[in-house]
Amino acid sequence: METTTLVLVVAAVLAALVLAGAVAVLVRLVRTRRELARAGLPTGPRWIFWGAVLYLVLPADLLPDPVYLDDIGVLLLALRSLRGSAGTRPLGATPPPSERRPADDYAP
Repeated sequence: METTTLVLVVAAVLAALVLAGAVAVLVRLVRTRRELARAGLPTGPRWIFWGAVLYLVLPADLLPDPVYLDDIGVLLLALRSLRGSAGTRPLGATPPPSERRPADDYAP
């Protein structure tokens, strides 16, 4: 009986850790999209962002829900897509003069 309890506790802790990782990637995805929109950069197709969020939330997955590895993979692909649509310039970097808008010159 003790072995079964130990296995269940370990499985629950691992599932909680993977879920925490999935939520951390989701938060990073949302922040990245918000930063891209704030900077006036393209955020890519909306369906990629919302599709990744729905895949995490909805119960229909490729793998059963205690295993969030597929959810993390979908979120990472969406994050990569968002960053790819922004180009090679890092977030928060000042755009070159050829891409600046007049409002950029008055930023604090």
